[in-house]
Amino acid sequence: MKNLNWKNIWINVRLLLMFVAVIFLFSFSSKRNSERKLSKSVVVFLGNDELFITHETVNKLLIENNQSVQILQKDKVDLNKLEKSLDNYNMIEKSEVFVTIDGVLKAVVKQKSPIARVFDENGSFYFDYQGNKMPLSENFTARVPIVSGAINDENSKDLNKLFRFIYDDAFLKKNIIGIEILPTGAIIMSNRNYNYKIDFGGNVNVDAKFKNYKAFFQKAEADSSLVKYKKINLRFTQQVVCTK
Repeated sequence: MKNLNWKNIWINVRLLLMFVAVIFLFSFSSKRNSERKLSKSVVVFLGNDELFITHETVNKLLIENNQSVQILQKDKVDLNKLEKSLDNYNMIEKSEVFVTIDGVLKAVVKQKSPIARVFDENGSFYFDYQGNKMPLSENFTARVPIVSGAINDENSKDLNKLFRFIYDDAFLKKNIIGIEILPTGAIIMSNRNYNYKIDFGGNVNVDAKFKNYKAFFQKAEADSSLVKYKKINLRFTQQVVCTK
């Protein structure tokens, strides 16, 4: 019978005991952590400071059945349900809800981005960047083009591409303040600083028309001739026709 290596045995026993202790402490701390009550809720908005919804509104959506957040246990919070509740709100594009280690219920919220404001017989609303309707906010008014005229389910998708084009261009976003859709489908635009109207024609060749307009604007502003015009015609992609 070989002599037992008590030193190695003792090392293995110690390792086993340490492993068991780690598992016990982890399970104990996990259980206690899950039973901890939430300390508070925090709302973080992504993007700019133009808040169309308030922190209070998001907090109300976060608290289930109007309970105080301080009486909810961490393991009793349905995060998926809370995210779905926030995502279904008409001013929120996307949200992420989670609980931090120290028991804070945190919601990271991305608001919808309004790119045009529509006036029709039913009132007023925004079109957001995704092409969906978005209600007006009592908290903040977006500086976007005012749109009126013949907007319907058939042309709204293509019109939203036009609105996005304007929104994504720094010059156009600042310059174009009004868009009228005529029954024929033709588009008339208003600019911010001058009295002329922009006869855009149909919603086609958008990129070429706006390139022509920006080139014309730069030249005409340099020689101070913009005040002379009443209409800028962009219907023809090869030229800009101006009427005094």
